[in-house]
Amino acid sequence: MQIDSYIPITKAKALLLDMIRMIDDRENTVAITKNGIPTAVLMSMEQYEAMRETMVILGDQNIMKQIRHSQSEIKEKKPLIDLEDLL
Repeated sequence: MQIDSYIPITKAKALLLDMIRMIDDRENTVAITKNGIPTAVLMSMEQYEAMRETMVILGDQNIMKQIRHSQSEIKEKKPLIDLEDLL
């Protein structure tokens, strides 16, 4: 995840509504700093949910095993199964 801007906590207090509009409109990520050190991140709910879903997938050994298997089949140029054939 890329941080689009850094804002000191003292400034963030005054700009909270503007920051929420900024992340909502452009899907930006804002780091809030305390004494110059990033301590929190403000992001859209959509970004947060996508990140959580990715973490769940990466943490699931069975899903990752299937993904790796599929990648190796693609590299070996094995024929792909048409989705319509599965239905």
